[in-house]
Amino acid sequence: MKDTSFSDAADLRATASSFDAVRGELPTAGDPDRPLDNVTVGRQLSAVGTLLAELADEVLFRATHQRRDGHTGPALMGFAAAVKPACQAASALAAAARRLAARDHAKHLGDEPAPEEYDRLVMSNALGIADEALRETSEDLRTAAAAISPSTARAEAARSRSTTAAPSPTPSPPAVSPAAPPGRLARGR
Repeated sequence: MKDTSFSDAADLRATASSFDAVRGELPTAGDPDRPLDNVTVGRQLSAVGTLLAELADEVLFRATHQRRDGHTGPALMGFAAAVKPACQAASALAAAARRLAARDHAKHLGDEPAPEEYDRLVMSNALGIADEALRETSEDLRTAAAAISPSTARAEAARSRSTTAAPSPTPSPPAVSPAAPPGRLARGR
């Protein structure tokens, strides 16, 4: 049986970083420098969709290899657990895209669009949910990586074998003759 915990932990951390990168690019509702539009939200939705497909591939890959190797269970659970919050992020971004499309469609037809404050509130809520869900996805992946990290496992094993803490080495004090007054050298007889 091959131990894959190091590569599994690295894969989990790398995937978490990818979700962090998408989270860092989320638009902000009401930002005058970066107006919110369907293209921006669509790009974010596409990025989350790509990462969701990668999560599904990781689950499938590890499920297939678990039958042979037996070591991929914790990584499989970590990737599978990250799917739910990632789907919530995708759903929130889809809600934002839908609201933007409805607003743009109403403008195109000449209908009176919803008040701008309402749109901003809906967008802020949807983007806030997406942000929180992406953060949760990254945290879930990092938690799974920490749980299976080989260094963590080795440290825990070492701690469990130790019965007492080893004393820390302390430097011995310098040898000074107590009879010698300050500033004078002591001579031996």
